[in-house]
Amino acid sequence: MLVLGMMSGTSADGIDVALARISGVPPKLNAKLLQHTSAKFPAVLRKEILRVAEQRPITAGELSQLNFRLGKAFADTAISACRHFRVPPSKIGFIGSHGQTIFHQGRPVRYFGSPTASTLQIGEPSVIAALTGITTVADFRPADIALGGQGAPLVPYADYLLYRHAKLGRVSLNLGGIANITVLPRAAKPSQILAFDTGPANMLIDALVSHYTRGRLRFDANAQLASQGRSIPALLNELLRDPYLKLAPPKSTGREYYGHAYLQKVLALARRHRAKPNDVIRAATIFTALSVVDALNRFVLPKTKIHQLIVSGGGAHNPLILAQLSAALPEIEVLPSARLGIAEDAKEAFAFALLAYESFHQRPANIPSATGAHGPAILGKISYAPPR
Repeated sequence: MLVLGMMSGTSADGIDVALARISGVPPKLNAKLLQHTSAKFPAVLRKEILRVAEQRPITAGELSQLNFRLGKAFADTAISACRHFRVPPSKIGFIGSHGQTIFHQGRPVRYFGSPTASTLQIGEPSVIAALTGITTVADFRPADIALGGQGAPLVPYADYLLYRHAKLGRVSLNLGGIANITVLPRAAKPSQILAFDTGPANMLIDALVSHYTRGRLRFDANAQLASQGRSIPALLNELLRDPYLKLAPPKSTGREYYGHAYLQKVLALARRHRAKPNDVIRAATIFTALSVVDALNRFVLPKTKIHQLIVSGGGAHNPLILAQLSAALPEIEVLPSARLGIAEDAKEAFAFALLAYESFHQRPANIPSATGAHGPAILGKISYAPPR
């Protein structure tokens, strides 16, 4: 089957699309990434996504409109990607769309008298199916939460299929808006997999860059700004005292924690330490790397021998993050996921193509040891394409 995987992450930069050829049944499932591309959201649409994800007020009508408007954006991107890949939509078996997360509360909190966890991804899949003519699988996270899991991370299933090795212990690190790891001990069984969000990645760096450049820049290309900043150990140490780092897995986080309020906290710390803009961007960049290192030292390396750290996501292109990881983990080989056949910017979209394939075939694809769910869950909901 040819499958399109589509992903928009916490940073809401745009939509990543991966074209995969998938066949077989686990553990002999064959999956190959054929091509990938991406499309940016219109600036006004991205601004509204971020506004809503920061829990700013929105009416039910506005949320409904945004859900359907994003469905059209995903559909338009899928059609454009098919043209780019030179594959007619009729040849695509189905689409796996992660959608756009605008709320994620993985741990239950009291709500009207009952402990409640929830998650919400929008980008209406019925619109995608109708406009593309391709059956669409979406809304992957709720089934895991319904079984007591955190609904995240879900990519470990793909990491297990792609990176499990008979002789090497590996960690798959994705540096998107949030940083998350999948720990794969040598010859791992699914029950031995550990995975969780380690803290912020591009989200905090991008927010600082946008703030200090007044929106002129959206990210720090090649760590140019961070490289011009000076190190302020006291500022970095305060960042590393973040309580989230100490929480034991399973755990997940997002814009609800590392969004606007957290940015204001970092800016207040910067003023206290009289840090210049590039100093703060440098501190946030190094904090991203060292929060990953902290997670490994705290929760992984005391129990598991790790030989390789496989890095994907937009942060994989940040030389300062990679240099810090290599320096802090001298006994572990740090390598980009492209070295193992999956382009850094395509990994998560490719993962949701795999998850959709499993959902379509009514097979569970969560990893309970990673999410904390009581058991396996068949993820996603299917929106069928109109009859041809």
